Amino acid sequence: MNPNSPPPTPVTEAELHACVDGRLTAEREQEVKAWLADRPGEAQRVRSYRTQESELHSLFDPVLQEPLPQRLLQAARPRTPWYLQRLVAGVAVAMLGGAAGWSIRSGLDVTPDTSTAAQQGPDGVVLASAAGFAQRAAVAHAVYTPEQRRPVEVDAAHEDQLVAWLSKRMGAPMKPPHLQELGYTLEGGRLLPGGQGPVAQFMYRDGAGARLNLYVSNEVGDLGGAGSKNTDTAFRFAREGQVNVFYWVEGKFGYAISADADRAALARVSSEVYRQLGGTPR
Repeated sequence: MNPNSPPPTPVTEAELHACVDGRLTAEREQEVKAWLADRPGEAQRVRSYRTQESELHSLFDPVLQEPLPQRLLQAARPRTPWYLQRLVAGVAVAMLGGAAGWSIRSGLDVTPDTSTAAQQGPDGVVLASAAGFAQRAAVAHAVYTPEQRRPVEVDAAHEDQLVAWLSKRMGAPMKPPHLQELGYTLEGGRLLPGGQGPVAQFMYRDGAGARLNLYVSNEVGDLGGAGSKNTDTAFRFAREGQVNVFYWVEGKFGYAISADADRAALARVSSEVYRQLGGTPR
């Protein structure tokens, strides 16, 4: 077969990942490479997958060499492996976070907030789209908050590594805000797939064990259109079940705070996060 001819069957997303992992047959790998050669955008995406895989290996391979703590060996019993749980969670985010198909689209209650000073934002903030950005934030919160063993990819004890990793992948500094004065301490964070690129998620926990997430995306900054500004309400509020979400867009980044906390408490956290990220104190 001519290696430059198109493959006889379409190249799927699963095959692109299999190509990154070296799991294709030699013949199919050549077909996929020929397909990628004519599609620079897809080829760049595959290269980014390889970069991410390399970064994850460098970060976590040393952990694989550590012996299991004795307390875990003594408490071990048959259960679903953690990596299968992570796989299911990742698939859930990818599937539920899509623009179509999940019932949160019809159940999302989106309203402007004008009742408190914390909910009034400064000029130059572009409003986010609840059907996409806030939806994904709510999905990520619902998927990862119940996790007890591995709620984050990198814990707060390795905050420097977490910041360096997420900053590199997001193309901008990703320093997590400090929320101790509001009762929340950082647990850690993870990298998530967004609609068109990576998303950073930081998870916090209060003294009672309740969790709160900060979700940051760089693919929503132009939702308002070129030069579009909103000078009225910066923050927007959305609710899905017990999950409340405050979200806003500034510059090229969108930010969403999600928690089971009540609306007033979440507004205070959102205002503090906005202040620490460089906004005007309210």
